[in-house]
Amino acid sequence: MINGIPKNLIVSADENMLSFILRNLVTNAIKFNNKNGQCKVGANAVEASVLITISDTGIGMSNENIANLFRIETSFTTRGTANEKGSGLGLILCKEFVEKHGGKIWAESEPGKGSTFRFTLPE
Repeated sequence: MINGIPKNLIVSADENMLSFILRNLVTNAIKFNNKNGQCKVGANAVEASVLITISDTGIGMSNENIANLFRIETSFTTRGTANEKGSGLGLILCKEFVEKHGGKIWAESEPGKGSTFRFTLPE
């Protein structure tokens, strides 16, 4: 795990909600990564917000799967690289928590090349 978060960066957020978001996204990055893959957490100030990025070099996903990630009505889930189960509810809660803070969350990915999740929070 590579930590790319500057020590002097400040974000306005509920500590428990932010902890949940980070824990869920980092756990997913590890779950869907290859055995010798790399995970990275980074953050930087962008305008009046902080952009937080969690990326991995794992199995990735299609654009169709990305479109269903944050939607409760689709109940999208997939197994991790070690056959771990997931409900898909963690990402839905992440979206709710980010939006409660006035931020946005999204994912970028390519099959076989990993995934990157980004979200913004007020500075």
